[in-house]
Amino acid sequence: MTNALLSGLGAIKRKVFVSYHHGNDRLYCDAFIQAFSNSYDVIHDNSVDRAVGSNNTEYVIRRIRENCITGSSCTIVLCGSQTPWRKFVDWEIKATLDKQHGLIGVNLPTNPLSVYNNKYTVPDRLHDNIQSGFAVWVDWASFTKNHQSVRQYIEIANSKSAQLINNSRALRQRNG
Repeated sequence: MTNALLSGLGAIKRKVFVSYHHGNDRLYCDAFIQAFSNSYDVIHDNSVDRAVGSNNTEYVIRRIRENCITGSSCTIVLCGSQTPWRKFVDWEIKATLDKQHGLIGVNLPTNPLSVYNNKYTVPDRLHDNIQSGFAVWVDWASFTKNHQSVRQYIEIANSKSAQLINNSRALRQRNG
């Protein structure tokens, strides 16, 4: 993407949804909001579990889609060490893909490289879409380097073809 195109986007205040493991990674979400809320309308769920108050999976996903994802242009998944096993993160990714919005996985410093396969652990549905070429994968330091960097990754994610979406995986039914 050219600098002229990126600078022309300065007037757009995109809405982005941030998905993360509330128990472990709230500090990163808060840091992102503090650093970038002047440039982006940051939406986060304040824990779907408390906000929705239902065990009906389809109802909860519909509420996520209507109350969090609709109106945003992109979902940013903050990937820490426990994120892959959180059912609401999986459901938020599913709702994002249902809406065909951009998807960015951000590897946090709390997500260690596996000694077994030399890879980071990410939610399965996010992994499917990184592999398909739909989702963008980036580390925290590169993503949050500056406003230009965040904007560039969001625009790249939003430019991906919906034909690359892989949303065929069964829903995670409980936290691991």
